[in-house]
Amino acid sequence: MLRTLDGLRLLGPSDLPAMLELTARDPVVNVFAEYRSRLTRLDPRWLGGEVWGYYQDGELVSACHSAANLVPVEATPAAVEAFALRAGEQSRRCATIVGPAADVEAMWRMLEPVWGPAREHRPRQFHMQIEGPAAIPPDAAVRRTTSDDLDALYPACVAMYTEEVGVSPELGGGANLYRARVAQLISKGWSFARLDEGRVVFKAEIAAATPHACQIQGVYVAPDRRGQGLAAAGMAAVAEIARREVAPVVSLYTNDFNVAAWRAYERAGFTTTGLFSTIMF
Repeated sequence: MLRTLDGLRLLGPSDLPAMLELTARDPVVNVFAEYRSRLTRLDPRWLGGEVWGYYQDGELVSACHSAANLVPVEATPAAVEAFALRAGEQSRRCATIVGPAADVEAMWRMLEPVWGPAREHRPRQFHMQIEGPAAIPPDAAVRRTTSDDLDALYPACVAMYTEEVGVSPELGGGANLYRARVAQLISKGWSFARLDEGRVVFKAEIAAATPHACQIQGVYVAPDRRGQGLAAAGMAAVAEIARREVAPVVSLYTNDFNVAAWRAYERAGFTTTGLFSTIMF
């Protein structure tokens, strides 16, 4: 096993059981890291990057997913420092640093002089979850999308991404890749929408799923239909389907400044359980 720094090791397929034990300490917060670990088996060929482990007394106590997203997992203060040092030794390859706010902010304090400035810094994002019935009746018109919906769904996905991230996913010739990603989510049964007269007025997707939890992303309501309760009832519907057919706990994280969104999630039955932070490049 490759030792890169004192306490820091590059994880591989043989480390998967230990990695899953680590993510199981908080399987909802760590859903993305667990999903990626299960999907790739920690094989760098499928990761498109690396997973770093931090060991103390021969035990894996922390990890960090380092690919398109830099994501700390159960990071101790010593691990945060080691991960930031490791990342700073390399040219930046990630598009975001995301995860529990305390860990991300500590890493960014070390990485900002090397990688900065960030395109956007979102230090307070509410991590929310639901593990029981929705608090309001779900929207019966929300359903899984099919391949026949792709042409209607794709513009809504582009609009959501552009509004949320601040740049279009089609920038730099990315349209084909992003359309393929939307189609992939449809094929996995992870895309949900309400279409009125063939137009998407609400949509959301599952971004990651494990046997323990799943995480929602890409929630969008058509601008001319906002303020009508579509987000709350739509998320109630998505949560009910996901809890029944995907995983027992449904989570998401949302910006603290998007008051309308987190109030809609609260009405649907989601509760705030912590804070995330995201650094965007």
